[in-house]
Amino acid sequence: MPFLKNILNSRSLSIVGLEKNTGKTVCLNYVLRRLHDLGVSTAVTSIGVDGEQTDSVYATAKPEVSLYEGMQVVTSERHYLQRRCVSEILDLSNHRTALGRLLTARVLLSGKVLISGAAATAILAEQIEGFKRQGVQLTVIDGALSRLSLASPTVTDTMILATGAAVSPNLQQLISKTRFVCRLIDLPEVEPAVRDALSRSDNGLWAIDSDGVAHDLNIPSVFMLTTDNSNLFRFGSTIFASGAVSDRLLKMLAAKEEIKRTTLIVRDFTKLFVTPEVYGDFAKRGGRLMTLRKSHLAAVTLNPTSPHGYTLESATACQALSEALGLPVYDVMKI
Repeated sequence: MPFLKNILNSRSLSIVGLEKNTGKTVCLNYVLRRLHDLGVSTAVTSIGVDGEQTDSVYATAKPEVSLYEGMQVVTSERHYLQRRCVSEILDLSNHRTALGRLLTARVLLSGKVLISGAAATAILAEQIEGFKRQGVQLTVIDGALSRLSLASPTVTDTMILATGAAVSPNLQQLISKTRFVCRLIDLPEVEPAVRDALSRSDNGLWAIDSDGVAHDLNIPSVFMLTTDNSNLFRFGSTIFASGAVSDRLLKMLAAKEEIKRTTLIVRDFTKLFVTPEVYGDFAKRGGRLMTLRKSHLAAVTLNPTSPHGYTLESATACQALSEALGLPVYDVMKI
C-alpha cells in the first residue's frame, strides 16, 4: 500500500470523490483489505449508501463492500438485515435514518455488507470518538457525492481524494478540476495564536487586529454583506468568515482597495464554495486565503473509466495528474 504510512499515523480516514463513479468503493475495498492484512483494528461506516450491486443512476454494476473478521461496522437496520457475512450486534443507536436505526456490529466471518450511516457530520464525529475510546486504531468513513464536508479536519484526521474519467473525459479538464480542489485542501493554516483568538467565533464575520485580538463585525452572515460595507476593515485587513464562503464574498473583497493586504480566513477548505475563476482573480489581486485547520491529504486515486463508456489510459493519466499536483496518484486496480 504505497500511501500506508500516511494513513496509519491517523485515527480516522475519509474517502471522498469529486464525482460519482470516481472509484471510492474500489479504493475503500483496497484500503480495508490491506488494513486487514496488517492486523489493524478497523471500524467502517458511510455518510451515504455504499456497497450496492447496481448503480442507481447508471444501472451499471458496482463493487460491493467487503469486510473482514474483527472489523466493526455502523449501518442501518434495513441494510444490516441484507448482509452476507456472519456478525454480532454490539449496539443499537437512538440515531435514525430513513432506513432505520443505526447499529454497530462486529464481523465474525468475512463477507459483503451494505453500509448506510449517518448523514450528519456531528454524528460521525461522535462515532469516531466512541471507536477511539474502545481502542479501535482506525475509523474509515466512505463519502458521498458532493459531501466534502466529511473531509473536514473537525471530522476526520486525514482523507483520500478519488478522481477520474467521470469528472471529465478530457484529461486536461480532469487535471484542472482536481488541481483546484487540491489547491484548496492545501491552503495554509493560521498560527495557533490566531486560531485561539477565533476559537469562540461561532457565527458571522470577525476581524483580527494588529494585536491579534478578534472583533465581532456584527455581520451575522457573509450573505448579508452589501457592497457599501465600508467599515469592514475598521479593525484591520484580516477577516474571518465562520460559515460558508461563496464567490460573492471573494468578488466583493477583490473589488476593495484593501485587497492587496487582505487575508480571508475560513474554518477549513470544505467551507469554500468558490469557482477557480473567481478564486484566481481574488489571488491575482493580492488576496490571501487561509484556514483555521488544514486537512491532511493522504493520497489521490484515479479511476480511468467513466460510466459513459470512455476510458483514459491509466498510466498516462496518473503520471500527468501526479506531475500537475506534485503528489503521487494511484490507480488502485494497478497496485
